[in-house]
Amino acid sequence: VEELSSPVTAHVTGRIPTWLRGSLLRCGPGLFEVGSEPYYHLFDGQALLHKFDFKEGHVTYHRRFLRTDSYVRGMTEKRIVITEFGTYAYPDPCKNIFSRFFSYFKGVEVTDNALVNIYPVGEDYYACTETNFITRINPDTLETIKQVDLCKYVSVNGATAHPHIENDGTVYNIGNCFGKNFSLAYNIIRIPPLQAGHLMCSPAFPNSFGLTPNYLVFVETPVKINLLKFLSSWSLWGANYMDCFESNETMGVWLHVAEKKKGRLLNLKYRTSAFNLFHHINTYEDNGFLIVDLCTWKGFEFVYNYLYLANLRGNWDEVKRHAEKAPQPEARRYVLPLSIDKADTGKNLVTLPYTTATATLRSDETIWLEPEVIFSGPRHAFEFPQINYGKYGGKPYTYTYGLGLNHFVPDRLCKLNVKTKETWVWQEPDSYPSEPIFVSHPDALEEDDGVVLSIVISPGVGPKPAFLLILNAKDMSEVARAEVEVMIPVTFHGCFKRA
Repeated sequence: VEELSSPVTAHVTGRIPTWLRGSLLRCGPGLFEVGSEPYYHLFDGQALLHKFDFKEGHVTYHRRFLRTDSYVRGMTEKRIVITEFGTYAYPDPCKNIFSRFFSYFKGVEVTDNALVNIYPVGEDYYACTETNFITRINPDTLETIKQVDLCKYVSVNGATAHPHIENDGTVYNIGNCFGKNFSLAYNIIRIPPLQAGHLMCSPAFPNSFGLTPNYLVFVETPVKINLLKFLSSWSLWGANYMDCFESNETMGVWLHVAEKKKGRLLNLKYRTSAFNLFHHINTYEDNGFLIVDLCTWKGFEFVYNYLYLANLRGNWDEVKRHAEKAPQPEARRYVLPLSIDKADTGKNLVTLPYTTATATLRSDETIWLEPEVIFSGPRHAFEFPQINYGKYGGKPYTYTYGLGLNHFVPDRLCKLNVKTKETWVWQEPDSYPSEPIFVSHPDALEEDDGVVLSIVISPGVGPKPAFLLILNAKDMSEVARAEVEVMIPVTFHGCFKRA
């Protein structure tokens, strides 16, 4: 798609709540070809920023491409210049053979294509992917302000696209770094509201993590980055990021818990069977236990293998056939005891009355976890979870909102009661929603007092190809929609910025 020179007015049906004032900020891929060269993976497209503004019952829509090095150099040279997640950037064919040969030995040029998420740090807003580069943006105009290299501030080579932000503005994140003997280690990053710092946590590929008032939970899945392959791939054999991932078929999943204030790992070894993980729902403490709710994909095979564009662009039967081979989704609750007694070897340590999850102490002092399934359906995923984060993040909660994926295709929005497993669904034929963003009513008395916002794509259905959907967060009924006359591509994550 093309960016817009100025915001366009949306056509509103229904009534926008008068208290809903501010901007829905989103990002995702907006360009899958540069010149005659195509990108191959869903996570390769050039970052496009989106904004829906709400003011006095009126809605406008605006979008602009992020002016990253990847985008600017690609547009200038009319070719893919920087290797992306699933697409390798070949040397400039216009260079002579000697220049092209030596360009293979320049080392890794890491992408700054920040297409995954947008989050605030103090008064500023940043777009991010999962490398060491984040990009400061103007949330009002969507202009690109500057690139920031995290390596200059903390000892990381990359960081997750899902930081936790506390009420005082402190940002927590997890980044990876090269440890001893060419191993991969992890840093817990803490950015206080007015300065940057970090804590070291020595122990994968993290996409998100859990945070409570006292603990951080990091889930180490079987999907690993082959460090030697990563360091040599660009210079020696011309590969992309996807080529550097490997799955360990025997390790299962390890969960690590660190004390938040001391930055120290607990000496407890939590183990469970293999799964992929990209999004934590919520994590909280209860009477000596950590409750960790996750959106999992069963098995050790990397789910991203199924998100190449060739798989997603097939007809419906082809899409389903690919999805049926992939790891199957399940929302799960794990319960982690924070202390153990060797006398309890062989016993289930979980004493909470409201969960069927178990934690069994083994003779080697590992704690084997079995989950409580909180959502499951054949090839139907509850993904891109959101909660009333401002009031219930890291605390006991009842409701989560998610994007329903049908064989990887987003075709519904779901609300889930994690205690009773009751669900509410919004769905419309030939309409494809995005991650639901919960916005709390300013005078909310209950956890689900508010609205849910989602950008919905409806190609080929009527004159309006996309709209912003506003749902009542209590029963998922439609409150209003704001239709635009331009196509909106898929978006991944974002946030609501109150006016």
